[in-house]
Amino acid sequence: MKIRILNTIVIMVMSLTVFASCSENKEKRHITNPELTIMEVKPSTQEFHESFSATLKGMQDIDIRPQITGFITKVNVDEGSIVKKGQVLFQIDQIQYEEAVNVAKANVAVAEADVATAKLTAANKKYLAERNIISAYELELAQNELGSRNAQLALAKAELVSAQKDLSYTRITSPTDGIIGKIFYRVGALVSPTMSDAITTVSEFATMYANFSLTEKKLLALAKENHLTTDIVKNLPKVQLKMSNDDIYRYLGTIETISGTIDESTGAASIRAAFPNKDGILRSGGTASIILPYSLDSCLLIPQNATYEIQDKKFVYTVDENSTVSSTEIEIYPLNNGSEYAVTKGLSAGDKIVIEGINSLRDGLTIKEKSNTL
Repeated sequence: MKIRILNTIVIMVMSLTVFASCSENKEKRHITNPELTIMEVKPSTQEFHESFSATLKGMQDIDIRPQITGFITKVNVDEGSIVKKGQVLFQIDQIQYEEAVNVAKANVAVAEADVATAKLTAANKKYLAERNIISAYELELAQNELGSRNAQLALAKAELVSAQKDLSYTRITSPTDGIIGKIFYRVGALVSPTMSDAITTVSEFATMYANFSLTEKKLLALAKENHLTTDIVKNLPKVQLKMSNDDIYRYLGTIETISGTIDESTGAASIRAAFPNKDGILRSGGTASIILPYSLDSCLLIPQNATYEIQDKKFVYTVDENSTVSSTEIEIYPLNNGSEYAVTKGLSAGDKIVIEGINSLRDGLTIKEKSNTL
C-alpha cells in the first residue's frame, strides 16, 4: 500500500513538472518571438507645422478717460461697437461748463471795453502833454493803465479759450478707429481725470498682434534651418492662426518682432506676429495658436510612439539582420509636428526600428517582423 501511494505521488510530481516546463517553454516562445511592425528609416524632405499658444492684442488698446469732472449724461455706444475716429462716445453734463464759457465771454467784453477807454485816455493825455498842459508823469500813468488793460484782456481771452476747451471735453470722442471694450461707467456716474479706471477701452483692430514664445533652442533651430543670420525677421515664413474654435484664420500673418533677450525665468524669446483683421473677427484679449511652418531636407522621420525616454534622453529599438532588437539613443530636431520626430543623430538611412509594442521589448530579444506600409 505504501509503495502504491509513493508511486502515485511520484507520478503526480513528474506530471506537474512536465506541465510547468511546457507552460514555461510556451511562454518563452511567446515572449521571445513577438510579431511587431517595423519600419525602414529613409531620408526625405518634410514640411512641418508646430503650434504655439498665443494671445491676441490690438495694434493699440487706448484707455478712454475724462479730462474734466462731471456726471455722464449719455452713452452713445455699447460694448463691442465699431467706432470711427472722432465719434462721440460719451456725453458729460455741460451746464457748468457752458456757464463758464458765458462768464469768460462776458469778461472778455468787459476787458475790451476797458482797453478802449484806456486808449482814449492815453491819447488825450498825450495831446495835453505835447502842449505842456499836463506833466509827463500823468501821460506815463495813462499809458501804463492802457498796458494793464491790454494784459487783462489777454488774460480774459485765455480764460475763454480754457473754458471752451473744457466745454469740448464734455464730448468724449474716440481717438482712433476701433472697437469698444468693456464699459465701466454709464449714465449718472461721476467721472474725473483722477479716477483709477478708464471709462472704457478702444482697440484699434485693423491689424491684430499675436504674441507667443519660442524657447532659445527652438529659435536657434529655426534660424539654422532657414539659413537666417542677424536679420531673422525679414526671412521667416508666413504663419497661420488657429482660432479658439479650431478654425484656421483666412489670412496669413507675418512675424514682425523677436525680443532681443531671452527671458531668464522661462528660457524663451517673445515673438509678435501681425495679422490683418479686415473682417473684425479677431478681438483683443483673445487666445489662439500660431502655426509655424518649416521644412527639413534629407531628414530621417520616425513616429513619436516608436521612442521612449530615460532621463531626458530618447531611445528607439533598432532591428539587426538577425531580427534582434537593441536600444539606440537618438537626438531629435527641436521642432516637431506633434506625431513625428526628425532624427538628427543616432540613426542612418536604411536602419530598421520597431514602431509598436516597444514597452514589452528588451535588448537582445528576437522578434518576428510584420510588414509595414509606412
